[in-house]
Amino acid sequence: MDTIGSNNEMSLKELVDTIKNWFFFLLTQWKIIIFAGLIGGCLGITYSIIKKPIYKASLSFALEDEKTGGNLGNALGLATSLGLDIGGEGGSVFAGANLTELLKSRNMVEQTLLSPIKVDGKLISLAEMYIQNNDWREKWQNDDKIKSIQFLPNVERKGFTREQDSILGKIYENLSKESLNVGQKDKKVAIITIDVSSKNELFAKYFCEALAKEVGNFYIETKSEKARLNMDILERQTDSIRGELNSAITGVAVANDNTFNLNPALNVRRTPSARRQVDIQANTAILTELVKQTELAKVALRKETPLIQIIDSPILPLYKEHIGKLKGLIIGSFIVAFLTVAFLVFKKIIHTI
Repeated sequence: MDTIGSNNEMSLKELVDTIKNWFFFLLTQWKIIIFAGLIGGCLGITYSIIKKPIYKASLSFALEDEKTGGNLGNALGLATSLGLDIGGEGGSVFAGANLTELLKSRNMVEQTLLSPIKVDGKLISLAEMYIQNNDWREKWQNDDKIKSIQFLPNVERKGFTREQDSILGKIYENLSKESLNVGQKDKKVAIITIDVSSKNELFAKYFCEALAKEVGNFYIETKSEKARLNMDILERQTDSIRGELNSAITGVAVANDNTFNLNPALNVRRTPSARRQVDIQANTAILTELVKQTELAKVALRKETPLIQIIDSPILPLYKEHIGKLKGLIIGSFIVAFLTVAFLVFKKIIHTI
């Protein structure tokens, strides 16, 4: 037991002596360490000045997707049983995680990039603004295939060339990896947040707002498409029957004019008027039912059209991620001084070996 205690005591003493030796060794190198720290501080300040700040735009929204129910649901069920499909329950294709994936999809991002914005009094697309912010046109001057390519706002995506597709694909790749973040901060709350980061403050704000608008329009049109189509069909049928009814009423009047003061014995001449009276009665019954179903279809369309409520939108000035001069000085000094100490220790160990 005494031997073990003695060995432990010697080991602790050796450890303390080793720490002292390293401390005094580093103390003899204080000039080098301080000089390295000063150089690191200068580098940190220089980096904080050169490094452009990153602006972050955030937009959050909630969906109110009201489902058909109650008395309206009973009425729609009755209409369906009569063979009339006037819309009803909307699908949940874009619910939850599916909607966040839609916001990050290439189609939606590229359509957003073609949205018009006004910069310095000139109407351009967000794609053009991105190209200008990253000085891509200067790099394209020696490439005849792409140096004259322009992305005009609101142009048809289908007519793009292979080079335009490639450029848009590269922008989408950069945005999806570095700038665009979409998700729900709390899974229990149905609020979706869009975060866009960029070195250009206006681009971050414009792109964030345009993406929410583009996806919102697509979402609403898709969710209410079936109800809108059925309402359009019912409106066309209503207009058609109303035209037939008006024609029948006019026909009765013409037939009555032709039989004015007619001999009561000539009843065959009254046949056109009787036929028109039957048409009036039939068309009146059909028109009455169609008007009812059209009104139900309008209500169904309003129920099927989801409401996208913007909760927070990006407001200038945006949140800025930037390394200040003091922070750059401290971080730069620490990193370079630490690397210098590590180098001196490693050099002494190699020399000792």
